Amino acid sequence: MSSLPETMRASVLRAVGDIVVEERPVPTPAADEVLIQVASVGVCGSDVHYYEHGAIGPYVVKSPLILGHEASGRIVAVGSGVDPARIGQRVAIEPQRPCRVCDHCRSGAYNLCPRMEFYATPPIDGAFCEYVTIQDDFAFEIPDSISDHAAALMEPLSVGIAAVQKAGVGIGDTVLIAGGGPIGVITGQVARAFGATDVLISDIDPARRDLAASHGLRVIDPATTSTEGMDAHSFIDASGATPAIVTGIRSVRPGGVVVLVGSADEIPLSVADIAMREVVVTGIFRYTNTWPIARTLLATGKVELDSLVTHVYGLDEVEAALTGEGTTGSLKRIVLPGVASVPEHDVRARRG
Repeated sequence: MSSLPETMRASVLRAVGDIVVEERPVPTPAADEVLIQVASVGVCGSDVHYYEHGAIGPYVVKSPLILGHEASGRIVAVGSGVDPARIGQRVAIEPQRPCRVCDHCRSGAYNLCPRMEFYATPPIDGAFCEYVTIQDDFAFEIPDSISDHAAALMEPLSVGIAAVQKAGVGIGDTVLIAGGGPIGVITGQVARAFGATDVLISDIDPARRDLAASHGLRVIDPATTSTEGMDAHSFIDASGATPAIVTGIRSVRPGGVVVLVGSADEIPLSVADIAMREVVVTGIFRYTNTWPIARTLLATGKVELDSLVTHVYGLDEVEAALTGEGTTGSLKRIVLPGVASVPEHDVRARRG
C-alpha cells in the first residue's frame, strides 16, 4: 500500500441531521480482504432514516458513522491471503461480513447471521468515503458493459432477486407488486426475467407508474382500480403501505405467496384470507448469493438500472443527496466519493 495515501475523505454522520466531511485513515485490508477505491454509492432509504432519526429498530447510531452501503469501485490493494492479480479489477460490493460459523451461516442463510457486520449499520462504517475494505469473495468483478452506477445498484437489485426467489416466481406467473419506486421497478424487471408473463405495478404516483411502464411493466392506479381477486400467483410489497399490503393479500390466488419487502410496522391480518386459502405470507431480510445472478441479469440486458439514476452528488454534498434538497422527480440518487461536488446534479439534463 506504499503508493496509496495514508488518509482519505469520509462523510460522517455525527448526530441526527449533522453530517461533516472528515479525514480518516485509509483502511488496511486484512489477510482475506481487498481494499477498494469507491466509485459510486447509491443513497438508500435506510441512509435517509439514520440521518433523520438516528436509528432503525434496534440499530441505533451511538457514535460517528459513515453511511452508504450500495457501492462499486476498483480494487487497489489486497490482503496477504488474496491473489494480487485482483488489483485493478472493477467490482460490485456485497456490503456484509457474516461470521460464517453459526448455524445460519453454515446452513446457507448467512443473511440471518446474528453477528453480521453490515455496511452503514451501527457500528459498522459504510461507503460514503474514498476507500473501503471487504472480504475478497464479497467483491464481485464486473465487465466493462456494467457501469459504476449499475454496479452499485446491484445491491438493491439483490433485494429484488431475493424477493422474487422467495415468491417462487416461475414461467407464466402473474406477479403483483405494490410500489413503483426503485425497488418495485427493479423487482418487476427481475420477475419478468425469471419467467413471469404478467407483471403489474401498483402505485398512486403517476410519475412512478410512467417509470414502470417505460420498463415494459403493466401499471395500475390503486386509487381507481382494485386488484382484489385478480388471482395473482404472488404479491410482493415494496411500498410499506398498510392498505397496499391488505389488498395484496386478497389479490393472490389460493396457495399464493405474499412477500413483504417494505417497512410497514404492523398490519391487520385476516385469518380467513390467509389460513382458509393457504396463502403463504413471508418477508426478506437482505439477501444471500445474489451478486452472481445480478451480474448476469445486467450483462445480458434482462435488467436495466442506469435509467433509474436521476441525481448525482459529490462527497461534500452527501447531506443534499440524503435530503434530495432542490430536486424534482428524484428516483435514485448517487454519491461519487472521488469528487467533492457535482455542479449539475440532475443527470437527466445530460441525457437530453
